[in-house]
Amino acid sequence: MSAPARSVWAKHDRRTDGWLPLWRHMADSAAVAGRLWDHWLPDQVRRRIADALQGGAGTARTLTVFLACTHDIGKATPAFACQVEQLADPMRRHGLDVPLEKRIRQDRKLAPHGLAGQLLIQEWLVERHGWAKRATLPFTIVAGGHHGVPPEAGAIEALRSHPHMLRTRGSEPEWKAVQYELLDHAAAATGAADHLAEWSGVKLPQPVQVLLTAVVIAADWIASNPDLFPLFPGDRQHDPDRAEHAWRLLDLPAPWRPRDPGPDTGDLFEARFDLPPGAKVRPVQEAAVTAARDLGGAGLLMVEAPMGEGKTEAALAAAEILAAHTGAGGCFFALPTMATGNAMFPRLLSWLERLPVPEGHTRHSVHLAHSKAALNRDFTRLMWSSGRSAHIDPDGGTDHWDHRADEVRTSAELVAHHWLRGRKKGMLASFAVGTIDQLLFVGLKTRHLALRHLAVAGKVVVVDEAHAYDTYMGRYLDRSLSWLGAYGVPVVVLSATLPARRRRALAEAYAGVRSSDADFAPLAQEDAYPLVTAVKRGGAPALYRPAASGRSTRVSLERLGDGLDALAERLSAELADGGNALVIRNTVARVHDTAERLRERFGHESVTVAHARFLDLDRAANDEDLLRRFGSPDEVAELDGGRPTGPHVVVASQVAEQSLDIDFDLLVTDLAPVDLMLQRMGRLHRHMRGSGQGDRPPRLRTARCIVTGADWSSGVPTPLSGAKIYGPYLLLRTAAVLEGRLAAADTGDAAASAVSLPDDISPLVQAVYGDAPLGPRGWHSAIDRQREGFEVSLAEQRHKAEGFLLGDVGRDGRSLVGWVAAGAGDADDTRAGRQQVRDTPDTIEVLVLQRRVDGTVATVPWLSEGRGGRELPTEAVPPDELARTVAACGLRLPFEFTFEQTAMKAIEELEDDVFPAWQAKECHWLAGELLLILDEECRRQLSGFLLHYSRSDGLKVSRAQ
Repeated sequence: MSAPARSVWAKHDRRTDGWLPLWRHMADSAAVAGRLWDHWLPDQVRRRIADALQGGAGTARTLTVFLACTHDIGKATPAFACQVEQLADPMRRHGLDVPLEKRIRQDRKLAPHGLAGQLLIQEWLVERHGWAKRATLPFTIVAGGHHGVPPEAGAIEALRSHPHMLRTRGSEPEWKAVQYELLDHAAAATGAADHLAEWSGVKLPQPVQVLLTAVVIAADWIASNPDLFPLFPGDRQHDPDRAEHAWRLLDLPAPWRPRDPGPDTGDLFEARFDLPPGAKVRPVQEAAVTAARDLGGAGLLMVEAPMGEGKTEAALAAAEILAAHTGAGGCFFALPTMATGNAMFPRLLSWLERLPVPEGHTRHSVHLAHSKAALNRDFTRLMWSSGRSAHIDPDGGTDHWDHRADEVRTSAELVAHHWLRGRKKGMLASFAVGTIDQLLFVGLKTRHLALRHLAVAGKVVVVDEAHAYDTYMGRYLDRSLSWLGAYGVPVVVLSATLPARRRRALAEAYAGVRSSDADFAPLAQEDAYPLVTAVKRGGAPALYRPAASGRSTRVSLERLGDGLDALAERLSAELADGGNALVIRNTVARVHDTAERLRERFGHESVTVAHARFLDLDRAANDEDLLRRFGSPDEVAELDGGRPTGPHVVVASQVAEQSLDIDFDLLVTDLAPVDLMLQRMGRLHRHMRGSGQGDRPPRLRTARCIVTGADWSSGVPTPLSGAKIYGPYLLLRTAAVLEGRLAAADTGDAAASAVSLPDDISPLVQAVYGDAPLGPRGWHSAIDRQREGFEVSLAEQRHKAEGFLLGDVGRDGRSLVGWVAAGAGDADDTRAGRQQVRDTPDTIEVLVLQRRVDGTVATVPWLSEGRGGRELPTEAVPPDELARTVAACGLRLPFEFTFEQTAMKAIEELEDDVFPAWQAKECHWLAGELLLILDEECRRQLSGFLLHYSRSDGLKVSRAQ
């Protein structure tokens, strides 16, 4: 949009340079909004806005551009103009009284320009165009909230009581003339003047208000970028190509434009995924694709199926179909942890590279959404290669996205676009993998929440491991799903072990119905497994009951006392002819104690430790090592020696529970809630193994799970591990539901002791999370005593979550006034941000280094690729590559350091090791980080505890002597 042919202010003889920057920014913002609408917003978002207006997409675009043009009209007020005296003084000469800033400094706080603009546009609509005052709010709130927080009712009334902040006493007519003239011209220039009458009767839905606010924020940020829109353009201030030049320079990738892949599911899976020869689409995958087609548009799809059934591939195939039917412009895959997100990221990239590009060469913007994404090698390769004609691998070679201009591409170029790398903009990329926190933030009252909503409103959202989220997180997930349903966002939820009540709650949240709705009652009783559930917003659910794939495992259960000697003896006997065992403990302390005892029996090299208390780099290497040695046959075949023949024991915490495709001959597990027990059993006999893949020893050819972590000697078992983590109630109900099988094993009845996977998964989970009494009658009173505490804990979690929980979607026409009132302020994927949506104690994160005998500080010595043992400058900023290595040595201190006094003392001691030079702004990897500097033996005393770190065992913590 170019500047007016006849000056806005010339009509009243008020031409002054004071208004040039304002009008220029209004025009630039409008032009950017138009280009965002035309070239960047997904069809799914544009349709949602257009559906709220009578005139369709063209009218919706006009409204968007008009709101962007007028969002800063609040700067045409004395409260704003008084800040720059050299601009205010010429205004005074033209009859616009501007008080000195120091005279109105206190009152100015009542008139931020966003709120001032909201009131000015409201008055203009009422006085100039006859709108009802209440009808203006859903439209004017966009200006009021364009700095991230829609105003509250109290703030609006406070400014109304100080009208001199909008127009100085004595020159009210002059100020109003300027303000209205600017608004009149904005309406004329954008075409909004022709639609104002019809808009006055529109009850704009809250989701549409949010989307419009987010688009205006994005347009404002782009138009405020001096690299794109120079502040002093000289002869180009009226250049009609100014916005086009900026848009070309910004070069934002367009959204995904998916097409329906066709009716043949087999062809779809063969084209999109690297399937082994002879592989066929499994029934649950076929059902997921069918359900996605039957939805015909937006809806919630829940896929419940056993571990290893290809749920991820089913979700991506369904996402492609759902996106084609809804106009979604991308996909977000939400996972429980950073580690699972990192594992998923290359799988998403592989899928993206197989997507067709029907219109020739295009680009897809991609983002890895967690706080340590910059340390992920796949993502950094994208950042290095994006925007370069030659794609350079940071490790020195060329990466697999390299291309030449004369090549014919069959897939889109994947880019980590520079403008989409900020912490508030990253999720705006078309495709993203990240932690579940990014989705839970949609339900958290926080600044710039509108941008988070826009980021998901144009995508298909996939929620993996839905069973892994507790009651506190579940409240945020439910509220987020409610808003996604209101936006018309397709959602795919994946789980191996989803309690029926939770299934119903998720469906009701998305559909926007009350829990008393009879149509949803069957979801709480359905016991089919696998199961695919589909539901539309406001509709009744549809159930699909695919057959099992035919892949089944019978796992014989046994119990064992909790003594380490007994465990060592048992494993020694079981692994006498070789083989690999997985021992899963509920705490890291038990992992360490167990590994120490087993190494005495099997030797150090035959026992591997895996848990979360490793440096980030070490933990990633641990996961890779487990996959190489104990993963799928295709992965293991790449090893020179193949799968270890054993005996070998991996002692792990819950990190081995999910998202690692590993296969063991024998499982020993602490007693845990039944859904987690079943996840652990999914690591048993996971793959068919033939010659050359390390055939299972004869005594281990039957899958067996040995349950420990409890005192089985009394009438009712006493959990010895996990009670503080999971609570005794679920542990006792799990023991009760398994008691018949465990008792059969005690008598030698192997057949009766078995759990059949997948057939028994749903019945066991529904029984434990249901209400019916379980186990021997003599157990009932003990379980009932624990139930009260369990229910109190759930109620406390639900209540605690309400503090910053976003309200549900309001009725059409209700404005966003006070939308995020009493919110959490800024929240992002940092430790503090995550704690808003996770009910976890405040943890201390440190970067681990080593101080040598000579006093120099270095990276720990065992890091691979030449990164270990590198000396670090402490009086200067380390080179970027070296600083990045240090940043990748992050570690969270354990629960001992979550207690307030211990944590405060630890932080005080750690701050003594801060290097001032590393706090420089240019040292972005290390500034503000705490350092844990170990001695030459990798030990350190901290806040009364002795810390010892080793590459083999991670961090050990004990009381200092």
